[in-house]
Amino acid sequence: MPRRLRLRSIVFGLAGAALLYGIFYEGAWMVSTYHPFGITSASETSIYSLISSPANPIYLQVVVLLLDSAGYESFFRGVLQRRLRPRFGIMGAPAVAALDAVLHIATLNPLWVCATFVTDLLWGVTYHYEGTQSSFTSHLVWDIAIFILRPIR
Repeated sequence: MPRRLRLRSIVFGLAGAALLYGIFYEGAWMVSTYHPFGITSASETSIYSLISSPANPIYLQVVVLLLDSAGYESFFRGVLQRRLRPRFGIMGAPAVAALDAVLHIATLNPLWVCATFVTDLLWGVTYHYEGTQSSFTSHLVWDIAIFILRPIR
């Protein structure tokens, strides 16, 4: 049976996406200002090249991000965190975030691994308190903002 859209969950999701965008915007500024090597173009390119290509029209980018957000939220929140919740409560969120970050070690991109942990932690906490609609909304809106509307370079 389809669930009703809850305005509160959507608002929390939008607020979470805005918070994440602000964290990443400030984080990029801090890294470029204070880190001796800054954000390397290789790190940035490997993240943005996956979705934001001139060869991919905007509607295709949005569809890819929609599928990515739905898939991630279905698996990491809908399967893993939901199963951990009865035993670990809110502590399931950092456990799932750590697992996803470990899986991203294969990218050999420390920036991406850290970003994955931060985003998954917020989405996990959002899911714990507000449910799937909120974490999915946050994930989708953040993906569209960071990859299409206003990439942080």
